Amino acid sequence: MRKYVGILVVLLLISCNKTEDTLKVIKGNAIGTTFSIRYLGGSSVDFEFKIDSLIKAINKSTSTYIPTSDISKINNGDTTVVVDAYFEEVFAKSEKIYKETNGDFDPTIGVLVNAWGFGPGDKIEDLDSLKIKELLKFVGFEKVALKDQKVIKQYPEIYFDFNAIGKGFLVDVVGRLFEQYNIQNYLVEIGGEIRARGVNEKNSAWRIAIENPNFDGTRSFASTLQLHNESIATSGNYRKYRTAKDGKKYVHTINAKTGFATESNLLSASVISKSDCADVDGYATAFMAMGLEKTQSFLQNHAELKAFLIYVDANGDIKTYASPNLEMKAI
Repeated sequence: MRKYVGILVVLLLISCNKTEDTLKVIKGNAIGTTFSIRYLGGSSVDFEFKIDSLIKAINKSTSTYIPTSDISKINNGDTTVVVDAYFEEVFAKSEKIYKETNGDFDPTIGVLVNAWGFGPGDKIEDLDSLKIKELLKFVGFEKVALKDQKVIKQYPEIYFDFNAIGKGFLVDVVGRLFEQYNIQNYLVEIGGEIRARGVNEKNSAWRIAIENPNFDGTRSFASTLQLHNESIATSGNYRKYRTAKDGKKYVHTINAKTGFATESNLLSASVISKSDCADVDGYATAFMAMGLEKTQSFLQNHAELKAFLIYVDANGDIKTYASPNLEMKAI
């Protein structure tokens, strides 16, 4: 395959120019990745403390990697858990995207995530089609409901995994924190997922750089785009995969309908929209399962979404596709 240019991880362009508005930067670690936050304003609020508190609250609600979290208790069969507003919103967004994508986005896929060795649960060795068929019985968002702040599952074995929407949701919650304190100009980035509002210190739209997905581990940049009160999220199989004993590669995007962790013809999908980052995070994940043609058809019916896709054509060559409403500039 020849070298190619595309989106896999979205990184920030850091400007050193200063204006009358003070640019403040907060960096740290959260949910197994790094975050970088930039905002303008003279507020004396200790946002670092508040952000840390939000991270802890969301982890307590929706992290499958914390045994005492609400989601872990629910996954382990506790029917008495009263979920909080964070869980309710993630559940509602997941249900909406599940219906819109006809099940290509499905957070009840957790039993398969664990089985393939990508989750906190036990991996199943020698996973075959028969075992997968048995597990698929416990997959399907139509098999769960939320009533009076309690989760109802058709089968106790159903296992929630909100990781495909979780980073984007945390980005949104942090962004809303700034808005509560009347900070109108900010950019929140967590693990490559971004929510931008207002302008940067140059009084222009926040600009981000697009990374080339280099296979040799190096980093280089292809182009840039501006975010006009928009969010962007990227999903890709380029870095997250597991190699079996026979040398076959299994990717981290699992098809909720077949149960197999195999690649579609999409290598990565970046989605931009004025909606919440959690939404574009979910769509990007769904697109990886859909493949190129189905994603293009979906985008035609959802003009509110912009997308940049990297795919493999019938000849095995790497190609890119940008939706007509997406404007990008070469570096």
